[in-house]
Amino acid sequence: MSDNPPNATAAQTLLGTIESPADVRRLSRGQLPQLADEVRAHILNSVSKTGGHLSSNLGTVEMTVALHYVYDTPRDRLVWDVGHQTYPHKILTGRRDAMATLRQQGGISGFPRRDESEYDTFGTAHSSTSISAAHGMAMAARIKGESRRVVAIIGDGAMTAGMAFEALNNAGVAHGGLLGDVLVILNDNDMSISPPVGALNKYFTRLMSGKFYAAAREGAKSVLKHTPLYEFARRFEEHTKGMFVPGTIFEEFGFNYVGPIDGHDLDALIPTLENLRDKKGPQFLHLVTRKGQGYKLAEADPVKYHGPTPFNPAEGIKPSTSPAKKTFTTVFGDWLCDMAEADPTLVGITPAMREGSGMVEFHKRFPTRYYDVGIAEQHAVTFAGGLACEGLRPVVAIYSTFLQRGYDQMVHDVALQNLPVLFALDRAGLVGADGATHAGNYDIAFTRCIPNMSVITPSDENECRQALYTGHVHNGPVTVRYPRGAGIGAEIRKDMVALPWGKGEMRRTSSLPATGGRGAAHAPRIAILAFGTLLHPALKAAEALDASVANMRFVKPLDVDLVKELARTHDVLVTIEDGCVMGGAGSAVLEALQAEGLSLPVLQLGLPDEYVEHGEPGKLMAQCGLDAAGIERSIRERFLSTATATPAPVAIKAA
Repeated sequence: MSDNPPNATAAQTLLGTIESPADVRRLSRGQLPQLADEVRAHILNSVSKTGGHLSSNLGTVEMTVALHYVYDTPRDRLVWDVGHQTYPHKILTGRRDAMATLRQQGGISGFPRRDESEYDTFGTAHSSTSISAAHGMAMAARIKGESRRVVAIIGDGAMTAGMAFEALNNAGVAHGGLLGDVLVILNDNDMSISPPVGALNKYFTRLMSGKFYAAAREGAKSVLKHTPLYEFARRFEEHTKGMFVPGTIFEEFGFNYVGPIDGHDLDALIPTLENLRDKKGPQFLHLVTRKGQGYKLAEADPVKYHGPTPFNPAEGIKPSTSPAKKTFTTVFGDWLCDMAEADPTLVGITPAMREGSGMVEFHKRFPTRYYDVGIAEQHAVTFAGGLACEGLRPVVAIYSTFLQRGYDQMVHDVALQNLPVLFALDRAGLVGADGATHAGNYDIAFTRCIPNMSVITPSDENECRQALYTGHVHNGPVTVRYPRGAGIGAEIRKDMVALPWGKGEMRRTSSLPATGGRGAAHAPRIAILAFGTLLHPALKAAEALDASVANMRFVKPLDVDLVKELARTHDVLVTIEDGCVMGGAGSAVLEALQAEGLSLPVLQLGLPDEYVEHGEPGKLMAQCGLDAAGIERSIRERFLSTATATPAPVAIKAA
């Protein structure tokens, strides 16, 4: 293997001729390695310019080429798990040139999407869904009498989730006498290729996947089935295979296990896939691949090159020379270590997001109090509940979008028992290039409706640190939500002081008369109630509008006294949040006003009732009207277009 990155500037004599997988299938077997090299070069060239997932995609090139070569896609279905390894698939399915727009606003997604291509048979981006979806497709083909093959491609990390095993358990048994023709490919990229994966193992694998082996095995079963030798033969086969392969568990689920084989060896992949394609019932193929394959820097540090921003492939990722603002993730990681130093009962939990959630240093310093439970959000939440029952103080570091997968456990296993579990919700609100699948738009709405649950929305980095401390010392479940990326650069206090529980604060007071101008010729006195980091664009808009601004800090318990005071001293209220309007923080304000018998116009600004596509975060916020200019514009259009008009009560707008 060359030490140099794949040559992205060389003439791509084969890839330039590929407009669809049908073109791949017209190539000779001998041309496929060259095609794989060109696909790999195209990935590196594209991602180095746009940013995106790199290591995982470099590792799936040969597998993707082989799948489209052997299977009649899109008639045969390929179902990808997570989907952050589908760039080779996109390149071979008519989106080669569109890779220049990857994850850009108006461009192609970094994940499979059914509305983007007929080859993207199932939309995804969350983990461990592929086997369930593929099983559904395979059974649909049987019910409809259609002859098609379905392949689920799942990574070894995704196999840690219970959902994957639920699907295996279901797919391996007959339903109404029918078994789906589904192949599950385990893309094992977290281990080096072990010694058995060589010439002997390749021969053994091809033998097991071939027709002769299958016929001999089934024939022996039919002959021996009613004799004492049957059980002996079955056990002998199982243990003989166990000498070569670690597949007994999958055989017990009802799958025919084949592998492991080198996922970069096309001479092994293609005949094995051809054999499995022609077999009936559930099949399981174990591939061993290498993240970052073909690019030495990514091979050496696949985590660093997992999701890089644009970089020079010849030089690799270089550290920034300019001092950067602390991200909220870093603020959380620093707080977690400081809090663990002060509180020996603190335990940190993450569902396979150590780096993403900022827990690397905590893991190093407090290894006995660090738990990575794998991609198992449900278990993470209930596990935290069990720790809390025994007097510990668990902190679950989890992305907002992934907490959705542990919702029942939050309701039933934590909140119902009022257990002191702190949920540190990273990636709240829009997340930029990862798009709708990863956006944390709904956590305010789905957490504030739960009894005993408290919800804190800090406005900057220092307030985030103090909010985390506040939630940690509270005797009950708390979520503290914060966005992806950096804040305003607020100075962070080392000491930790609890925020006044359930209390907001005034950050700006309008100079207009407190009597307001309702029904008069005066402009109405406006109060903006900001939840979270949108406080800062709200303050900018308020300067132009001469509006009052409250940093609400808590969605639940809501500062009802502050809401009442603002309602009495202002003509109109505006609520602002980086979450969905429906059921969000603004809705909490409306509920409080109604309960107090107060009626005045209220404008709710937040994320719309639609999925916001991928793009640059600042542009997306402006598109949703949640930058300073958009906030000012919405308020002027609603309340200031005719200053003499009397505003109608309770006007609701989703930006």
